[in-house]
Amino acid sequence: MRRLFINLIFLASSLQYTGAQTLYQEPFRPQIHFSPKSGWMNDPNGLVYYQGEYHLFFQYYPAATVWGPMHWGHAVSKDLVHWKEMPVALSPDSLGYIFSGSAVVDDRNTSGLGAKDRIPLVALFTQHDPAGEKSGSIRFQNQSLAYSVDGGVTWEKYNGNPVLHNPGIRDFRDPKVSWYSDRNIWIMTLAAGDRVHFYSSRDLKTWNKESEFGVGLGAHGGVWECPDLIPLEVDGKKVWLLLVSINPGGAQGGSSTQYFTGTFDGHVFSATDTLTRWVDYGPDDYAGVTFANTGRDKIFLGWMSNWQYGESVPTTKWRSTLTIPRTLNLKSIGGSYYLTMMPVPALDKLVTRSDSYKHIPEVNAIGFSSPARFEMDLSDLYAFSLVFSNPSGQNVKVGFDEEKNAFFIDRSQAGRSDFHPGFASKHYGPRLAQTKGSKITVILDVASLELFADEGLTTMTEIFFPDQPFNSLQQEASRKPVDNVKVSQLSSIWTTEK
Repeated sequence: MRRLFINLIFLASSLQYTGAQTLYQEPFRPQIHFSPKSGWMNDPNGLVYYQGEYHLFFQYYPAATVWGPMHWGHAVSKDLVHWKEMPVALSPDSLGYIFSGSAVVDDRNTSGLGAKDRIPLVALFTQHDPAGEKSGSIRFQNQSLAYSVDGGVTWEKYNGNPVLHNPGIRDFRDPKVSWYSDRNIWIMTLAAGDRVHFYSSRDLKTWNKESEFGVGLGAHGGVWECPDLIPLEVDGKKVWLLLVSINPGGAQGGSSTQYFTGTFDGHVFSATDTLTRWVDYGPDDYAGVTFANTGRDKIFLGWMSNWQYGESVPTTKWRSTLTIPRTLNLKSIGGSYYLTMMPVPALDKLVTRSDSYKHIPEVNAIGFSSPARFEMDLSDLYAFSLVFSNPSGQNVKVGFDEEKNAFFIDRSQAGRSDFHPGFASKHYGPRLAQTKGSKITVILDVASLELFADEGLTTMTEIFFPDQPFNSLQQEASRKPVDNVKVSQLSSIWTTEK
């Protein structure tokens, strides 16, 4: 009987482990990017670091794999690589769905919501009232507050919601809140139709309008969404970075994120120039924002999809994933500031093996297993095309076009594309660097590729859906082979259910 009991325990344990493996091994399931166990996901929300954990909240509909009544899903990580999915943090109520927003550590207890010896985490988010929208009102989006006094595990909505009422703007949403120490106030950066509004508060509950930004500046092919205002240092000078997502009207059509650089005095953001710049020149990086409470390190996370086809991609139990977390910096080129993005160093934790090659061959391919990282250090940048392929004859190409002075990703032969007529396509991202050589990093997962060229000055993100993971790399005929290549195998973050 004792032997039978032990065998039953072993069998139950094995089935549980197998279930975890099966859950994260469905076709097209990313292995080094966060995706929910099931249901629909879009924008990352409430990104905040507190007491050794990164909290990721996200737009979530647990009942289906298409957009529906929005909740805040929740996951936590100690290293930005391995994620543990938590219970839903916020659910719709009588004020509406839970749309995008942000979270902060109120370590001064300015809100008065902290318990004895417990610092409150405070979330500000948009509540979208579908009944109000259906009735024809334009005041159906208002800003509400929730707080946690147990480190972000459970959340309670403020009984005075909403804390910021709609002034009569149809698209009035996505509050990103941060502390502005020069005035000892909280600043809210809010999307308001075709521009950004700035509000200030001393207690996170009463908000006063400071200014507006964006009229006649940047791209305006669609509504502005998910803004983020971030201070960065470049060449010993503080420069403010303003991220603004737009849909449609992006860099490759559909969804995309633009950015501005300038000054901010606690009242007004002033752009340093009128250039339209894009965070990512691929089609699949949208609504990205940064983690709060990370000090000088600014860490970005975006939704790795596009509203053109996000609800139609051929996954079954879940839809959508997020980008690799990326560190943000600015670089001065020709008198203007440009954003750089690189994968967080914690990605090194996943490396199981690295091999170096003098160059990428044109005949005998380099074999690897997805996911993998490819690092190239080119002393002289020239036209090239790298082909990642699988046994099914499908491929995705990455390269540089000298005539266009642009990097490219070609997913036209990368697998399934019948869900959207424009999905199978080739995209270009302009080269911004002025150096002779180029350092390039490619992160390849089962169904995505992220390109970081010139140490992140040009970034491109693309998803695709091959019948089999890509496992072979070679170079198309070129006047010179790509040299100094390092290929690193990456382990799955879902080896066991975290």
